[in-house]
Amino acid sequence: MRIAVTGAAGFIGRMVVRALAQRETITLDGAQRRIAAILATDIAAEPLAELAGLRRVHVLPGALSDPATLGRIAEDAPDLVIHLAAVVSGQAEAEFDLGMAVNLQGTIDLVNACRRMARAPVLVFSSSVAVFACAANDLISEDTLPAPQSSYGTQKLMGELLIRDATRKGFIRGRSLRFPTISVRPGAPNRAASSFASGIIRDPLAGLPATLPVGRDVRLHLASPARALDHILTAAALAQGTLRGETTITLPGISVGVGEMLDTLTCLAGPEVAARVRPVPEPGIEAMVASWPGGIDTPRARALGFVPNTDFADLVREHMDRMAMPAP
Repeated sequence: MRIAVTGAAGFIGRMVVRALAQRETITLDGAQRRIAAILATDIAAEPLAELAGLRRVHVLPGALSDPATLGRIAEDAPDLVIHLAAVVSGQAEAEFDLGMAVNLQGTIDLVNACRRMARAPVLVFSSSVAVFACAANDLISEDTLPAPQSSYGTQKLMGELLIRDATRKGFIRGRSLRFPTISVRPGAPNRAASSFASGIIRDPLAGLPATLPVGRDVRLHLASPARALDHILTAAALAQGTLRGETTITLPGISVGVGEMLDTLTCLAGPEVAARVRPVPEPGIEAMVASWPGGIDTPRARALGFVPNTDFADLVREHMDRMAMPAP
């Protein structure tokens, strides 16, 4: 089988490509399949090039708006498409046209490329819990009606609807994953409104100062990077019939307050490390994040085999292990 990964130069994209390159087989739509080739595509050519030396990986620099990129994906006719290319929340809010072009039009173009293939591929679409909105950062259920209050959440919701309809039409075998906020991400901060959820842990552990744009009482629905990878592989493995026509899955996560996150950092790394976090209120970010659910009950996702992290300490220890830092 052949696999295509869009947004392959991003942090999660690189994790996915590296994990697939190390495997001989994966389960796809309920059946074990041998991996023959992986096509990794991204607009960021330099970080994409780092994947070129991996076994069975072929890199394709270029935007999804480029007909040559879409033509190559259609020509390869992958059995599995993992669609991670996106403009993050803060940037999509600030640059509306760019967010629409990448988050919505890019998904439309990719689905149209899949329509040119002889066999409908499994397509895993990366959505977000930003499709939800709630009063005062409340806890909600996976059955809560989406009502995004950001351009990013709106674009992701439109993508979900497209994936559902394209699956109904037989163009793809789709699954849209509403990801929790991923923490702790390594590397430099990005323009996601939730970037602080990694920064207040990652930077102090690296000896750097960090700013906290929201209050300690704000809650987040979180998952670790390794859990995000597991969720993608679990989604690909699902037999299409088990979805019963509902292609959107709200993924489980842990519900944790920002104050609890800092307390956990203090417990695992010491008060001098946690003291590197400095409150710098940013009302725009706090308003957006506070409109997201502080936690989500996800019985359907759990029944389908998606498993959350144990607690926030699990997320911090995973990051410390990845960075080769000592942890208790």
